[in-house]
Amino acid sequence: MRIAVIGGTGHIGTFLVPRLVRAGHDVVSLSRGSRAPYADAPEWSDVEQVVADREAEERDGAFGDRIAGLHADVVVDLVCFTLESATTVVERLRGNVGHLVHCGSIWRAGVSHVLPVTEENATPPLGEYGIEKDRIARMLKQETAAGGLVTTSLHPGHISGPGWAPIGPTGNLDPAVWRTLSAGEPLRVPGLGAETMHHVHADDVAQAFELAVTHRDAAAGEDFSVVAPDAFSVRGYAEAAASWFGQQARLESVGWDEFRAGLSEQDGRTSWEHLVRSHVFSIEKARRLLGYAPRYTVGETTLAAVRWLIEHGQIEVTQPLVV
Repeated sequence: MRIAVIGGTGHIGTFLVPRLVRAGHDVVSLSRGSRAPYADAPEWSDVEQVVADREAEERDGAFGDRIAGLHADVVVDLVCFTLESATTVVERLRGNVGHLVHCGSIWRAGVSHVLPVTEENATPPLGEYGIEKDRIARMLKQETAAGGLVTTSLHPGHISGPGWAPIGPTGNLDPAVWRTLSAGEPLRVPGLGAETMHHVHADDVAQAFELAVTHRDAAAGEDFSVVAPDAFSVRGYAEAAASWFGQQARLESVGWDEFRAGLSEQDGRTSWEHLVRSHVFSIEKARRLLGYAPRYTVGETTLAAVRWLIEHGQIEVTQPLVV
């Protein structure tokens, strides 16, 4: 098939585009052209690359025509964040494309009440990002149910892997956490450290998108959570990360006010947004309908990211990795 991937050089596209080429598809990658994929692969030489500024073209009302003009059988949209943007694409592709596969987010679910969270028992979302992702997923499901465009939405966890910083043990991107753990120094955590986070390797997300394309009939009108087969608690993540450096985690339990006082405003807000949700998701639906079988555990996923950051001098640690 001819497959257009919007946002093809980002986290997911870095792994998805080569997968689709290896599967024999004719692939078009759309991006702003501002960066190369996070990991090189020989398959990129067989990819048609199109430079497009989505925001500018949406303002001009030209983006839908741009995508329709590619004459793709399948469109994979990895960088759509508002209902308005998604609706524009759906209306232009209806009757012209066989399948639209959208990238959502586990943040379409709010705080956890029942674990694991499934596609059916999630609480209402928090914040603009999660609310928009949820609105998009519901619109896509209704579109397909009404006999319109065939759509699927996939909702990844905290995407990680080589090339970028993972959400860390305290729920933020503060690079000092890795130095603290590598040195065996005390790490302040809010409360008991029992809150949870659910990461996923970018290649496992790419696997799920490829499966959705391959199993169109099973994926039609459905939404799927896409995460690692396991999840970390704050203290479990910290203990695992310390062990990568041959250390034991020394965790200091503090209240939220004291915890945030030692962070930037951004890092404090990021920690709260991740930990207040305390997510652990089920992959049973994706496994059953698509055959999703994640290759990487949450520990392997985050370790791969940290290893890359160390090798590229992007974080400071006091001890080398021992794993």
